[in-house]
Amino acid sequence: MSKVKAGGSSKNNRKSPGKRLGVKLFGGQAVKAGQVIVRQTGATKLAGDGTYISRNFTIHAAKDGVVEFKKVKKGLFTGKTAPRTQVHVK
Repeated sequence: MSKVKAGGSSKNNRKSPGKRLGVKLFGGQAVKAGQVIVRQTGATKLAGDGTYISRNFTIHAAKDGVVEFKKVKKGLFTGKTAPRTQVHVK
């Protein structure tokens, strides 16, 4: 016979801190080389001229300039095209 009553299971232990993702510098804002423009999970936004993408899909400025966003159509593996936002530094 058990010495303690049934404890049940905990259901409220899945809370994790926010990852602070999103656009950090918006269109028209000045940017310096190396600065973070967008933090994202997966390549939802694409790196264009004057930018580069790091291992965790963060888009950085490759040179000093002004941030600019453009809508483009990205070809997918299946042959379809999907709208994406491309980040440029001019």
